[in-house]
Amino acid sequence: MEPATKKPVPKPKKLRSLVWNDFERVKRGDTMAAICKHCKNKLNGASTSGTTHLKNHLLRCPVKNNLGDTNAGISYGKRLTSLVWNDFERVKRGDAMVAICKHCKRKLNGASTNGTTHLKNHLLRCPLRNSLASASDTTQRNLLQIYPLNNNVLVREEIEDGSVEPDSLIPDEDPIPQHIEQSRVDLARMIILHDYPLNMVEHIGFKRFVENLQPSFCFTSDTVMADCMQIYGIEKQRVYEILDEVPGQISVTASTWTSGQDHVYLCLTAHYIDVAWLLQKKILNFVMIDPDTEETLQLSETIITCINDWGIDSKLLSLALDNYSTSDDVASRVKERLPHNRLLPRNDLFHVCCAEHILNVIVQELLGALHDVIHKIRECVRYVKSSESLQQNFNDLYQGLQVTTSHKNLCLDSPTRWKSTYLMLEAAVGNRIAFSHFQECDSNYVKISNSDWERVTAVTNYLKLFVEVLNVFSGAKSPTANLYFPEVCDIHVQLIEWCKSSDSVICSVALKMKEKFDIYWSVCIRLLTIAAILDPRFKMKLVEYYYPQIYGGSSAERISDISKCIKDLYEEYTNKSMAFSSLDHGYACEGQSSGLSAALSCVDNGSKDRLSGYNKFVHETADTQYEKSELDKYLDEPVFPTNIDFNILNWWKVNSPKYPVLSMVARDVLGIPMSTAVTSYSANNDGDRVLATHWSPLSSDVIQAMICTHDWLQTELEDQRKLHSPGHCPFLLKNLSRGKVRLETLKSSLSCKSSGKM
Repeated sequence: MEPATKKPVPKPKKLRSLVWNDFERVKRGDTMAAICKHCKNKLNGASTSGTTHLKNHLLRCPVKNNLGDTNAGISYGKRLTSLVWNDFERVKRGDAMVAICKHCKRKLNGASTNGTTHLKNHLLRCPLRNSLASASDTTQRNLLQIYPLNNNVLVREEIEDGSVEPDSLIPDEDPIPQHIEQSRVDLARMIILHDYPLNMVEHIGFKRFVENLQPSFCFTSDTVMADCMQIYGIEKQRVYEILDEVPGQISVTASTWTSGQDHVYLCLTAHYIDVAWLLQKKILNFVMIDPDTEETLQLSETIITCINDWGIDSKLLSLALDNYSTSDDVASRVKERLPHNRLLPRNDLFHVCCAEHILNVIVQELLGALHDVIHKIRECVRYVKSSESLQQNFNDLYQGLQVTTSHKNLCLDSPTRWKSTYLMLEAAVGNRIAFSHFQECDSNYVKISNSDWERVTAVTNYLKLFVEVLNVFSGAKSPTANLYFPEVCDIHVQLIEWCKSSDSVICSVALKMKEKFDIYWSVCIRLLTIAAILDPRFKMKLVEYYYPQIYGGSSAERISDISKCIKDLYEEYTNKSMAFSSLDHGYACEGQSSGLSAALSCVDNGSKDRLSGYNKFVHETADTQYEKSELDKYLDEPVFPTNIDFNILNWWKVNSPKYPVLSMVARDVLGIPMSTAVTSYSANNDGDRVLATHWSPLSSDVIQAMICTHDWLQTELEDQRKLHSPGHCPFLLKNLSRGKVRLETLKSSLSCKSSGKM
C-alpha cells in the first residue's frame, strides 16, 4: 500500500491552465509536485512557482513527443525539435554550424551547445519577419504569445497553428510572490556589476536582510553562480551579434593578469568604432594560461583560438601586446594563421606595441641607474617625517628662509610606484634650500652634495614629462590613435637632448633609455604618423614639424616615405571599395536584368553613333586630366584650429559623405588601441593587473564569465546613463524592449532550472 503522503490530490478549480491536462499534481510531505503523465518526471508543483517550467518541459518531453500528440500540434525532427527552426535554416560553414534566418538572411550561431534562446530573441526583432506578420496569417505560422503579469513581468509561450486558440490560454491566477525570478536576475546582475563576491549571499547579515523582505527567497552561492553563468551566455550571444555588425575592422589588445594564487591570465579586448562613430571596446576572453609553457607559442595559440571562436579573424586589423620583448614573435605567429582574404594584410599596421609599457620600461631604466641618489632623498624625507617635532622644525626653518617659491609638503613614495617617486622628488627639490640648512642644524641628517641635487633635479624634470604624457594617455575619454603621435615625438626629442648632457651619468642613462625607446619607435612610428595625419588639426603639418627635430638632414626622405605609405593605404581601401561596389552592382543588375533587358535592347543604334564622338573625346583627354583623390583634397584643405574643443570622431562622422573612402581608413586606423591599458575592467588602485582576491578561488570559466559580463553590462550602463536622467536607475532594463526580452529569457531559464532541481 502506498504511503498516504503520495496520495493524488484532486486538481482544484483554480488550476485553470491547460498545462495541467498533461500533469498530475500530488502532495509529497509539505511540498506539491507535478508529475508528467508521459515520462513520469517530477517537477515543482507549488502554486507559487507558476507553470512556465511545466510548459517548457512539455516541449522537451521525449515520451510525449515520440507519441506524436496531435493536441500539441508540434512537429519534431530527429534532432531540431524547437519550433524556432521553422524560421531558420541550419547549415555547416567549415567546422561551425550557422543558423540563417529565412526572413532577413541574418547568420547566427547554430551550434547545438548554444541553445535556441538567441534565435528566439532574433525573431522578436527581425524586421522582415515582423513586417510580414499580420493578423490574417496567425494560424499559419508560429507565434510568440506574451502575457503580462504584475510589474510587467512577462511569460512567453510558443503556440503552434491549430493547437489552441490564443484566447483560450489563460495565465495562472496565482502571481509569483515578490517576483522571485526577477529578483534572482537582479541579484545576479548586481553581483556582476559591482564585483561583489558570490558568497556574499551566504553572509549572515545579508541573509537576515533578505529574510525580512521575503522569507521564501532562498538561494546559495552555487545558485547565484549558475544565474551569473546564464546571464553570461545571453550577453555573449548579443556581443556575437554586435561584432558581426561592426561596419569597419576590429583591433584586439592582449594583456596579462595575475592572481593571488600565482595564476596567469590573458585578457583579450576588442576595439572598434561603431556605426555611430563612437569608440567601443569589449572584453572577449579572460583565460588562464600555463606559466610553465613557452610564452610565445602559448600566447599566440590562445589568441588565435579566441579570435576564431568569436569569428572575427577575417576582420582583425591589428594586435597590441603589453610586452614589447615578445610581442614581435607573437604578432608574427598570429598573423601567419589569419585568413589571406583580410582587408589589410599590412605589417606596419598589424603589430602594435603598448605605449604605456615602453614608457614604464624607460622610466625604470632611469630610476635604476640613479637608485643611490634617489635613495638618499628618500632617507632624508623619511628622517624629517619620522617625528612631529622634526617636521615642525623643518617647516619653521623653511618659513624663516622666506623662500619665494610655494611650499610643498614632503611625502614618502612607494618604491614600486614611479609616479609616487616623482611626487616625492618634486617636493624634495622644492624644499632644497631648507634641506641644505637643515643639515647644518641636525648632525643626524644625511648630507646630500650639490652634484646629487643637480641630478635629482634633472631626474625630476624627466619624470615630469613622463607623468604629463601618461596623464594624456590615461585621461582621454576617447583614446583614439591620433593622440599618441605628438606625445611620443616629444619624448623622442627630449631623449635626443638628454643624450647630449654634459653629465656623464645622465648621458649614459639617456642612451640606454633611447635604445629601448627606439625598439618601440621602429615598430609603431608609421601607424602613429598615419593616425596623426588623419587628424584634421595636424595632417602633414605635424609630421613636417617633428621629423626635422628627430631625423635632422634625412627628414625629407622620411616625410616622403610616410606620404607614400598613407597613399598606398588609401589605394588599398579604394580598390576594396570598388570591388565591393562592383559586386553589389552585379547583384543589383542580376535582379533587374529581366525587367531591363527588353528596354536596353530597344536602344537605337543611331543614338550610340551620335555619342561615339563624345566618348572618343573623353577617352583621349582622360590621361591629360588629373582628378584629385579624396586624400589629396583632404590634405590640401587648411588644418583645423587646435585651440578649440575638438571631437575627431564627430568630425569624421559629419564629413564621411565628403570623404567616403578616406573615412573608412579613418574609422579603422583611429580605432586602433595604442595601449593595452584601455580596458573596461579596472585593475586595483595601484594600477597593477591583479585579479581581485575573491575571484581567485573560482574556476577559470566562472572568472571569465564574471569579468566579461561585468564589462559588457558596464558598457550598456554607460550608454543608458547618456539617455536617462540622473535619477533613473539604469541597470534595471525591464523598461526597455531589448532588456525585457533578455531578462525574460533568463527568467524563464531560471524557472526551469529551479523546478528541475526541486
